[in-house]
Amino acid sequence: MSGHVGNLSPKQEATLAEFKENVKDITRPHFDDHYFLRWLRARNFDLKKSEVMLRNNMKWREQNKVDTMLEWFEPPEVMLKYYTGGLFGQDKEGALIWIDPNGYIDIKGILMSMRKQEVILSKVYLLEKIYAMFEEKTKEQGRRVDQMVIIFDMEKFGLKHLWKPGVDVFTQIIAVFEDNYPETLKKTFVVNAPKIFPLAYSLLKPFLSEETHRKVTVCGSNYKEVLLQHIDADQLPAHWGGTCTDPDGNPRCPSLIIPGGQVPESYHRQNDLDDVSAFTQVSIGRGSTLKLEYVVDKPRCAIRWQFKTDGFDIGFGVLKKTADGPQKSAEMEEVVATQRVNSHMVPEDGMVQCKEAGTYVVRFDNTYSWARAKKLLYLIEVLQPQTFDLDMPKVDSSSSLASSPGDDVYKSF
Repeated sequence: MSGHVGNLSPKQEATLAEFKENVKDITRPHFDDHYFLRWLRARNFDLKKSEVMLRNNMKWREQNKVDTMLEWFEPPEVMLKYYTGGLFGQDKEGALIWIDPNGYIDIKGILMSMRKQEVILSKVYLLEKIYAMFEEKTKEQGRRVDQMVIIFDMEKFGLKHLWKPGVDVFTQIIAVFEDNYPETLKKTFVVNAPKIFPLAYSLLKPFLSEETHRKVTVCGSNYKEVLLQHIDADQLPAHWGGTCTDPDGNPRCPSLIIPGGQVPESYHRQNDLDDVSAFTQVSIGRGSTLKLEYVVDKPRCAIRWQFKTDGFDIGFGVLKKTADGPQKSAEMEEVVATQRVNSHMVPEDGMVQCKEAGTYVVRFDNTYSWARAKKLLYLIEVLQPQTFDLDMPKVDSSSSLASSPGDDVYKSF
């Protein structure tokens, strides 16, 4: 049995009923059997794992205000103009098609022009737009539309795309997708894969579930024939084997599929910290950590951070104390998992909403380095709920720059 509505075994039916009962405290009116089964399939109908996954998702959505994201967030202009990809048509079974000429992305230029957190938020915004489109297509077409086919065109992909901060962003986007939008991917086709592709894929594979990995097909030189087995020609740009072109005859259809290209220097702000007058500068000794405590006096406050290091990376995480007095890191609740970040290449920034009041610990970790101390510049702020609501990232709507294909990709659903 497939695990989809109308194709469940008796055991799967029973598991679905029990799952719905277990999570009824967080169930919302729009949660139907299709919704619940996505989480069950993602964890092979393991009740406990599926429940943990769904509860983590609900917590993530609350912390990041995802449910209202389409109201308060707009992707920065450079994202709309230069981050490759776009929706184009549907496959033979109705799944939406995302085509990404990934080899033409200038990820370094993008990260020099906007903050990493803005890139990730822009991708979450896009996924929320796509989910809204799923609902519209389902109503319009009288069939269930809730999955995507992704075509990655790796033409021009090279070593420059393996720049560490860029890879970090890709892996974080994948993690967000895997953890919070399960069973959205129907199939991925990789075309024009260069010799370096196995190395690139090896960096991403640890972040993919086994089921996602099974959905990836690397096509050979006959990729157009392969794509047409799954997609009708009138649903595919001519460049990838279909019959569609832009009004001017362009076979790549850049009016809907952002073609990428080098980000102009006029967008570059070096993503740097120009004014560091409010920042604190410290040196974290080799094999040492820096723990900074912040008292959050009410729920829904947010902790926001900006920092950079000089020459080398640093570990970063946010913890919550579970008792008064001194506590080891291992005894605290993990709020933001500690990981090494390349803040010497691209300044790091981010924010997390605190669901509960309490004492939170921002931790900079240099314990893995026994040879070097790290010079750190940081600014940590605790934002009150009203400030947090008003301080969500926006873009300047007064910009005089021309519209781009990305405006359609993100807004015209």
